[in-house]
Amino acid sequence: MPTDLVTYQVADHIATITMNDPATLNAISTPMKNALMAALIEADSDDDVRVIVLQGSNQNFSSGGHIGEMLENGTKTEALAEKIEAMVSGVAELSLKLRTVYKPVIAKLEGAVAGAGMNLALTCDFRIASDNAKFVQAFVNIGLIPDAGGIYLLTQLIGAAKTTELVMLGDKLTAEDMKRLDLVNEVTSAAHIDDCTQHLAKRLSQLPSKALATMKDMINTHAFMGLNEALDMEVHQQTMMAQTADFKEGISAFMEKRTPNYQNK
Repeated sequence: MPTDLVTYQVADHIATITMNDPATLNAISTPMKNALMAALIEADSDDDVRVIVLQGSNQNFSSGGHIGEMLENGTKTEALAEKIEAMVSGVAELSLKLRTVYKPVIAKLEGAVAGAGMNLALTCDFRIASDNAKFVQAFVNIGLIPDAGGIYLLTQLIGAAKTTELVMLGDKLTAEDMKRLDLVNEVTSAAHIDDCTQHLAKRLSQLPSKALATMKDMINTHAFMGLNEALDMEVHQQTMMAQTADFKEGISAFMEKRTPNYQNK
């Protein structure tokens, strides 16, 4: 079962899965990915669980991919590309699992909701956001492309034009911005987000679970049939991006807290 990086609790037919690495704002490392998968498999197989809540600790959902792990084998092109390929494949597995768990999944979104963290939230069935949440498709800022299904999911949910703006410019969005885009179901205060999330989870837990599972299956068929292929494309393209000079400059600038100087290489 999950390590200390992910906690798992079940009460009143609701499984609560919590990413728990506050020092990194719950960045998604390979150990966290593995623990999240174990928790999702546990919730999926438990007949007592009817609804899943995915959240982060310390009032942050997730800052996205774990930059420290990306760089743990150094910045030589081959080692870096292999590491990123493995990490992108891992978050792809998470996105696919969140869609194929045929129980409603609610993302409780607070604080940092960035990069792969934002895209994992988009794979969930419902999203409740605190008014302190900040969302960003941060990939372009370090010379990468969205992973965890980001471009595919955004295109399906809000169309190509707005997706292009979000992923190419990488601007930060507030919870209200996300609500205007219909990317979150409800915005509430930090003081009330737990109550709001639990209210929705309890309501779903009292509905016929087989009907909900069939609805999710049909939604996947009609709206997300191409997700698997999109995830495979992401892994391939992200591995190529990891071999560019612009990515090395972007990640160096990020770590050094300076403006990157891209050379289009």
